[in-house]
Amino acid sequence: MISLRDVYHVVAATIPLYVVMILAYISVRWGKLFSPEQCSGINKFVAKFSIPLLSFQVISGSNLYKVNLKLLLADFIQKFLAVFLLAILSKLKPKGNLTWIITGLSVSTLPNTLILGIPLIKAIFGDAAAELLAQLIALQSLVWYNLLLLLFELHATKESYVMSPSEVAELEVPGEPELEEDGEEEATDRPPRKKTIMVILLTVGRELIINPNTHATLAGIIWSSIHFRWGVDLPKIVEQSISILSDGGLGMAMFSIGVFMASQDSIIACGTKKAILAMALKFVLGPVLMAISSIVVGLKGKLFRLAIVQAALPQGIVPFVFAKEYNIHPTILSTGVIFGMLIAIPIALAYYFLLEI
Repeated sequence: MISLRDVYHVVAATIPLYVVMILAYISVRWGKLFSPEQCSGINKFVAKFSIPLLSFQVISGSNLYKVNLKLLLADFIQKFLAVFLLAILSKLKPKGNLTWIITGLSVSTLPNTLILGIPLIKAIFGDAAAELLAQLIALQSLVWYNLLLLLFELHATKESYVMSPSEVAELEVPGEPELEEDGEEEATDRPPRKKTIMVILLTVGRELIINPNTHATLAGIIWSSIHFRWGVDLPKIVEQSISILSDGGLGMAMFSIGVFMASQDSIIACGTKKAILAMALKFVLGPVLMAISSIVVGLKGKLFRLAIVQAALPQGIVPFVFAKEYNIHPTILSTGVIFGMLIAIPIALAYYFLLEI
């Protein structure tokens, strides 16, 4: 049973992050200490430097040889269901597109396990459950954050790729007569479209290859395999260097949120309706989909409760950093982080007590 002392430790881990965010807000809103270009540079530093090192630290510190396959499978199914539902909803909307899927996935299925999750789960379920949660963190860094990057890059490439007249000429099929009928014209137009799609996919692939988070993920997998297989540790100098930079990543991410808030007209930058929708996706849809997924894979007892409670954790900071970098609805994601962390503890405890009944 969770005690007031445990709740205090969770709150104590959360408050410093809000202090950083408030200081950033004050420094830009009233202090005018940073220009818009400098604010953009802060977020780029977090996206390209701090977050990749944080991903490496999380993945390399997780024992990939000892995982709870049922829990990981339930987490995977939950996110697959979320993507499936959001894809359907985006098709039903008149202007539904990839942007809606990216935003919905970020809000509904990527919890802030690193900051609130481990202290809260450890307080409720014990040390063993916290270790299981660390496996989910590694999976998120390994799979879902990179999937988000893929979607972000795909969206950015589709919006920015415009064919020049010379490119159109190169893509035209030589030696074919002009066709007058609509159906024949459409058939002639297909090869350029296919080549355009190939160019977009190649561009996305190239951007992912040069993205630091991709390298950090691969390096984390390799070092985790070496460390937990043969017991080899990183040299102390390397370990401390990575730790200093990655530990600052969360603080810098919260600082970036505060800077972003200061540049908006309102703290709830996305509007009340979208904020409510974001909270509903995260704290209602997420646990419901996790409950369905857990039942499908046969999770029971303590593992079932753990899966539901971790799904009710607030939205992660990393998706906001990516959204700000690619300019895809950062207002919704910043609101999700800010208010999600404020209401996370009572909501997680509410789910816990309901599951105990």
